Amino acid sequence: MCFLRTVAALFALSVFAFGQHAPAPVTSDENPVASGTIVIGFVGGFVGHEDSAHTTVQLTEHLRKEYPTRVYARTFENHSRDKALKEILQRLDVDNDGTLSLDEKQNARIIILGHSWGGSETVTLARKLQKIGIPVLLTVQVDSVSKPGENDALIPANVQRAANFFQPDGLIHGNAEIRAADPARTRILGNFRFDYKSNPVACQGYSWFGRLFMKHHIEIECDPKVWDQVESLVDSSLFPQPHTLEARF
Repeated sequence: MCFLRTVAALFALSVFAFGQHAPAPVTSDENPVASGTIVIGFVGGFVGHEDSAHTTVQLTEHLRKEYPTRVYARTFENHSRDKALKEILQRLDVDNDGTLSLDEKQNARIIILGHSWGGSETVTLARKLQKIGIPVLLTVQVDSVSKPGENDALIPANVQRAANFFQPDGLIHGNAEIRAADPARTRILGNFRFDYKSNPVACQGYSWFGRLFMKHHIEIECDPKVWDQVESLVDSSLFPQPHTLEARF
């Protein structure tokens, strides 16, 4: 039954991605920032990194426009983790010598976020960075669905803060709890539950199949309340203001 559910979930995710309207064009991912904060977003399913129907894409585009000299923000497909890692390493190599010094690693300011399979890749990329000795300011998972061979529940110790937004209903639903591998080094801001059975959200641009079989998984992606909080978390890492963040949750 677990295998059948996995197959059904994979099929639903593929229809969810390919059954939508053609994405509206977005601006180029090119950004002149050579340093500053790097924000990496991962989309879910088989969604393209330029599909502006998805909130992860919208958020990174907004950050590029809002903070053009302070933030390098880019969205990747969840199967492009190695490409995202390469991008990060190139951005951190300020002196362009092909290697990262200890200072270049320790001065890294990185935020990673993602929805669905993108949430799973968020944690996996953070774990890859840990092996290299690179810290991560913040990870945010939205209805994170663990990919085969990945563990999206255990946040590695190089992550300073982590947050998890999930909903528990439907064929595809997010991981309900994340925890820190080392609570002394990683602060779990919370596992925030949302209920779309009682509080439905209208989503535009999704296939009838997705709306039928992935209804709640889609709704959390469309919910402006969720993404306002995600953006607040990102902003709090860009512009730290101690003792003010948690009051919003």
